[in-house]
Amino acid sequence: MDFKDDARLDTSQVESGGRGGFPGGGIAVGGGAAGIIALIVALIFGVNPGNITGGDDPAPVNPSSNLASECKTGQDADQNEQCRIVGVVNSIQDYWPEVVQNYTPAKTVMFSGQVNTGCGAADASVGPFYCPADQRVYLDLSFFDELQSRFGAKGGPFAQAYVVGHEYGHHVQNLLGTNGKAEGDRQGPESGSVRLELQADCYSGAWAKNAYKTGLFAKPFSQTDIEEAISAASAVGDDSIQKRTQGRIDPEGFTHGTSAQRVKWFTTGYESGDPNKCDTFAGDI
Repeated sequence: MDFKDDARLDTSQVESGGRGGFPGGGIAVGGGAAGIIALIVALIFGVNPGNITGGDDPAPVNPSSNLASECKTGQDADQNEQCRIVGVVNSIQDYWPEVVQNYTPAKTVMFSGQVNTGCGAADASVGPFYCPADQRVYLDLSFFDELQSRFGAKGGPFAQAYVVGHEYGHHVQNLLGTNGKAEGDRQGPESGSVRLELQADCYSGAWAKNAYKTGLFAKPFSQTDIEEAISAASAVGDDSIQKRTQGRIDPEGFTHGTSAQRVKWFTTGYESGDPNKCDTFAGDI
């Protein structure tokens, strides 16, 4: 993943540190490589997320409070992880207004450890997530180390981009009213929750196919980039997480989709480049 050296970054779309003052409300939507850890394991299995990672908290990555001065160009994005997130967010939010009428931008909040959100307090164990109540994506960068070291993903810059694209997929769903299709249908292999998450994977793929057109990248994404995303998607399938946490697969506990499904729907979005091909609520998944 290579940004144009002279591409201008818009840091106003990204905030560093937690946000206080939001009343708790709404339900945070789990991430493509993320909320699955806490939402599946803690809420469904009744397990402390710390038990998954051996009881140790991930090493904190403290977000910089000087993004505006540090992240000005694509060259900065190629050299600095936080600037790279800024660049990815910029590209995603350049893409979606071309597809979704009256698209409303959503900010990303990079935090370390804990954060207050419109959906309530959260910590790093939840991983990246989207909060509909305040229309923000929340991202603890230390999660990406977890994704690679403890969940078996290849890692890499585009694994991060896939996750951010997934979370903005949830923002699109919120704007389109798709979230309501999952209300009261939160578990099971054919559940609304699974369909919602797979659609967000597909939306991430559709952005990836069109990202070069946003003008921030020096060239289209390579096959190596796409393989990083596929590896991340596979690592956080319900079946893979269940094997790791409880030693068996329970389809009735699925909330995000299997590894194969997550790879399938990201690939569907990427190969077609068309979000209209991402209707996971119609037919088999």
